[in-house]
Order: sequence, then C-alpha cells, then structure tokens
Amino acid sequence: MGFERVTLGRTGLSVTRLGLAASYGTDEAMVEAAVERGVNYLWWGAIRTRKMARGIKTVARRGREDLVIVLHALSRSPSALSKLVEKSLDRLGVDYLDVLLLAGHNRKPDPRLMEHAKSLQDRGLIGFLALSSHRRSIFPELEKEIDIFHLRYNAAHRGAESEVFEHLPEEGGPGVVAFTSNRWGSLIDPAWMPPGEPPPSPADCYRFVLSHPKVHLACSGPSSMKQLEQNLLCLELGPMSEEELERMRRIGRYVYARGAPWKAQLQAMMGVLSRPFRRESSLGD
Repeated sequence: MGFERVTLGRTGLSVTRLGLAASYGTDEAMVEAAVERGVNYLWWGAIRTRKMARGIKTVARRGREDLVIVLHALSRSPSALSKLVEKSLDRLGVDYLDVLLLAGHNRKPDPRLMEHAKSLQDRGLIGFLALSSHRRSIFPELEKEIDIFHLRYNAAHRGAESEVFEHLPEEGGPGVVAFTSNRWGSLIDPAWMPPGEPPPSPADCYRFVLSHPKVHLACSGPSSMKQLEQNLLCLELGPMSEEELERMRRIGRYVYARGAPWKAQLQAMMGVLSRPFRRESSLGD
C-alpha cells in the first residue's frame, strides 16, 4: 500500500505526500518530472533559484488548479514582503500563491508582519500562511494563527514528536510539512552508520517521516534526476512496519549521538555551492 494523497490540515488543500523544494539544485526538468508523477506541493525555497522558477512557470501554464505553490519569505518588514510577493508572482507567471511561508522565525512573528500578510490574503494574492522555525516550542503557541507548519523532523531529530505533534488536535489543526528527512544526507551515509548496519535508502527516510500520523507531507530537495527518482519511490512503498520504524529509530539515535549535525549540513551545502546556479536575488528578501 503506497502513500495516498491527503488533505493538508484545515487548509483543505489536497496534496501528494512528497513535496519538491529548490535548495539543492531542483531544475525545470525535475519539476516537470515530479508533477507528472503527481507531486503538487512546490516549495520555491529555501534558496529561490531561477531553474525551479522556470519549472514552476512551465507546469503552472499547463495546469494551475492542482498545484500548491509555496513562496519562501525571509522578509521581516511589510514593505519587503509586498515587494517579494509581487515580484514572485511575475517571475512564476501566476496570479496568486497558495502558501506564503514566513521562514526562519524563532519567536512569534511581528504583529505588523502578520497583519500585512493577512492583508495579502484579503487581496487574493496568497491563500494560506505557513511558518518555519527550529524553535519547536513556538508551534503550539501559533496553532490557531498559522495554517501550515514547516519543521525539521527525521529519525535522528525526533523532538517534534513530543514538543509539537502531541499538542496538535486530531482534526482541524494546521498542516504539517517536514523537511531535512535524511538529516542533510547523514542518515543515508555509510560513514555515519552503527557498525555493521547498512544505511537506509533515501526512500526509507521519507517513509519514516510520513509514517507519523501527524505529518501530512515531507519535502524533498533533490540535486539530480536520479535522486528525485529515489525519493519518489517512497510514495509507492508506503508506510513502514513497526520493525522498520524501530530500525530507523535505532539508526537515528546512533547518528544523533555522534553529534555535530552542522558537519552534515555543511557537507550538503558545500555540494550545493560547488554547482553553478543563479539565486533569484533580485527579489530582495
């Protein structure tokens, strides 16, 4: 049994369980291939690249209604946020954005920023508000104000289970989107494994995340078409058995105990920086 589409919390949006993000090199061909396989949650971030923008524009031209287009926004002032949204609409060739992701907030967003974001909703420029943070304690506090939570969750970083998921309602709560499912590659790297333990596959990492009942969607940031295919396999394989989940937890505990997550993150980011790409810097986040 594979992973079927779900409704993204109280938003009512129908989403495929695997989403697509830009950060590690997603290009136009990958966007088209993913959408052909049913992927419809397209997160233009955390690095907004021209390559993914072209892909989103292409698939939106063919069928906008089924897509959920997400704009990653680091903007902290209302004027900068307006500029970002307006220029993004033009760059992506769409009339509205389904989700505005207020990114990197480790405290409650400024009320003025929230008020302005809601005014963009009233104007029909954006549909729903999302928030990302590495400070998990703020999510339960914002459960009534934010439509979608973007948070880190994987077999090595499971704090969200007790600090976020347990505090969300069974029905009518925000959508939950997980990122860094393979912990910047360390959960699939043989060098990080316990002695004698073969590494999980990329699909295993996404299956672990998506097997949690409070997670609606996991975002994938492939750097090649091969990686995209490996990640998409999770949709066919579906939820993990309890035995598979316990193996992932055991590996996750070992990887976490080795510490230094910044090393895995730095290695992943160095891989990105070694490839030529053009960030959509003109949007002025």
